[in-house]
Amino acid sequence: MPKNLVIVESPAKAKTIERFLGKDFQVESSFGHIADLPSKELGVDVDNNFQPKYIVDKEKKALVTKLKGLAKKAEMIWLASDEDREGEAISWHLAEELGLEKSKTRRIVFNSITKSAIQRAIENPREINYNLVNAQQARRVLDRLVGYQLSPVLWKKIKPGLSAGRVQSVAVRLIVEREREIDAFNPEASFRIKAEFKTENRKVFEAKISKAFSSKADAESFLKNNIGADFSVAKLDKKPAKKSPAAPFTTSTLQQEASRKLYFSVGRTMQVAQRLYEAGLITYMRTDSVNLSKEALNAAKDAIVDNFGEKYSTVRNYTGKSKGAQEAHEAIRPTDMKLQSPSLERDQQKLYELIWKRTLASQMSDAQLERTNVRIKASTHKDEFTANGEVIKFDGFLKVYLESTDEEDATEEQEGMLPAMVVGEKLINKYITATERFTRPPYRYTEASLVKKLEELGIGRPSTYAPTISTILNRGYVEKGTIEGVERQYKQLILEGGQVSEKGLTEIIGSDKGKMVPTDIGMIVNDFLVSHFTNILDYNFTAKVEEDFDEIAAGEEDWQKVMQSFYKDFHPTVLDVEENADRASGERVLGTDPKTGRQVAARLGRFGPMVQIGTVEEEEKPLFASLLPEQSITTITFEEAMELFQLPRKLGVYEGEEVEASVGRFGPYVRFGKKFISLDKGESAFDVDMDRAIELIIAKQKADAPIAHYEDKEVTKGVGRFGPFIKWNSLFINVNKKYDFDNLTKEDIVELIEAKKQKEIEKLIQEWPEEGIRIEKARWGRHNIIKGKIKVELSKDIDATKISLEEASALIEKKSPKKKKTKAKAKK
Repeated sequence: MPKNLVIVESPAKAKTIERFLGKDFQVESSFGHIADLPSKELGVDVDNNFQPKYIVDKEKKALVTKLKGLAKKAEMIWLASDEDREGEAISWHLAEELGLEKSKTRRIVFNSITKSAIQRAIENPREINYNLVNAQQARRVLDRLVGYQLSPVLWKKIKPGLSAGRVQSVAVRLIVEREREIDAFNPEASFRIKAEFKTENRKVFEAKISKAFSSKADAESFLKNNIGADFSVAKLDKKPAKKSPAAPFTTSTLQQEASRKLYFSVGRTMQVAQRLYEAGLITYMRTDSVNLSKEALNAAKDAIVDNFGEKYSTVRNYTGKSKGAQEAHEAIRPTDMKLQSPSLERDQQKLYELIWKRTLASQMSDAQLERTNVRIKASTHKDEFTANGEVIKFDGFLKVYLESTDEEDATEEQEGMLPAMVVGEKLINKYITATERFTRPPYRYTEASLVKKLEELGIGRPSTYAPTISTILNRGYVEKGTIEGVERQYKQLILEGGQVSEKGLTEIIGSDKGKMVPTDIGMIVNDFLVSHFTNILDYNFTAKVEEDFDEIAAGEEDWQKVMQSFYKDFHPTVLDVEENADRASGERVLGTDPKTGRQVAARLGRFGPMVQIGTVEEEEKPLFASLLPEQSITTITFEEAMELFQLPRKLGVYEGEEVEASVGRFGPYVRFGKKFISLDKGESAFDVDMDRAIELIIAKQKADAPIAHYEDKEVTKGVGRFGPFIKWNSLFINVNKKYDFDNLTKEDIVELIEAKKQKEIEKLIQEWPEEGIRIEKARWGRHNIIKGKIKVELSKDIDATKISLEEASALIEKKSPKKKKTKAKAKK
């Protein structure tokens, strides 16, 4: 039995660490937190100084038992979870739940999984840092108080199933406010002047007038002033300049740059970075620090000198902006700078190379530039044309890497090289254009620019950005836009050959593809929270809370006092809003139905956004129609709303069944008898005809038709959320890449079914077919009793092979949903 037990939080991390430690060490994983607040209750005793109620999840009990046994036999236990607050809390829970003796327990931290880092950590153990634990508890408890007390208010006042959160709700607010800025924006047109000139050496370049002309008449007048003009170089300035590299990656800048350069979502970036870290290839990926260790600085310098030469090396120390926000001591960097392109799967390879280049570039010399500014005068007016050029004299860090920018920052045109010129030199003008341009509304947030904004406001921390974005998308408060943009016409005036002409041009504007767009429910929830919980949704308050957490982590503040200060105002507000606030539906009155004279309004209903004719106060019941996927409560017109009441459209009869087109919760569809067939993207329930409906019906019938029979039962196939499958005898059987799914042979089908049957046999412990009850193996060495859709997990102390039918039936009966009493019985 090994003398030392090392506990980490992930199996992949355990596997990597095992390579570096000898036979005296056994490495086990806790699979994250082994204890947490309960999922179905508040789990915080607000009357007892906000004491959290931590429980071990039933799925973790077998693991805790195993770790307890190993800990008792070991001479020393090393708690080696991550070095941030979350990792500290994991170690603390392990110490508490396993009952570890202080004398034989050591806490070790490292920001990279390398042999030297692990050995250094073991040589320098410490105790659990309770300041960090308390900071994590403070965040967990505060977020639980906000989520568990605000969410029920939303269920009561808006719609069941909604949720609120301290950071997620502020993120939604940012997106909603940006959307309203865009809606309220009125573009203003102006004309921009650009000219093409040729030098005496016949070199061509472009120049422009710095001011814009507010009207077509002014722009045309300016062009006419240039007819017959002589042009010459009035002034020529050349100045040296330099460009410096960006700092090494923090979590936030990695998420932003991976989005811009690799088109990774924030969640995808963090998943890939986690795998790189656990494989020992990069340092810890949740950090606010831009600092590099002395070891890393030396390794980067050696790599630069070896690859590019001494003149490309400049050792740099960077200073971060945040005050102790995250306890990792280094920026994200490769653990081995000599390893430029390790053999990895595609995503890991791309992200690793991005990190390697950024780290290397951060320690390279400035790029040396020469910037040229040319002013060109005309003989017929006083306005001067200007041209700017840039020449790279020494590439420096640009040899390796250049940081990208968000699209809202990238407004200036890229400067290029200018031909050689001298003051007084005559220039030949080929043409001058005056192009109509419009002011642009603010850009919608991308995942990367939202992270950037949250960081600028001091909201959230590296570990929170990815889950925050996932939450607001999964909750349906925000969605990724799909609109490519719309066409807009603009004018261009051209002076060429002494004549001014005009032509019409078009451009695509308003694309929201991949951008963060608030949904109707997102806007309604946001408006309700902002209206009633101003403090919680306030940007400064949310940032101040993060500062409080930092002070707790530094031992400068008591976490329970911070909770008390927050709760004394928060809880009474919740009670007041729950009791007195009006329901919110985002209702927008659109007009009056000309046939009935009843009110027409758009609002949020039980199944989503809808339009309604009439009100609940009227004797006659209201009429309802769901909005189309591309429609919104805030923008739908009266005419569009009335058109929705034409649905469902009866298209005809096919094979004796009625066919109609309509719109439901999942978009437009064709109904054929009892079958519902979704229309393809871009198709409308208003436009689909009978021929198209029959085409969809036949395709559906073909897809649902059996592809074979086995043991006198049909075999069908389809594609689900877990990929392609075949269905036989109520069994869903996944078809992996070993098989050609489009051309499955009879042998393939038999092989797949028999393999599945064997798995089911191996899983089955005992069954009573006449009662429809069976006992099967489950995860973590557990067993389940199953009857129809009811599943009961047996506790570990029950022998699943010896349980009787009566005992199994009793457990099923206990779990069965009780029938609701009728109103009459309830009153009685």
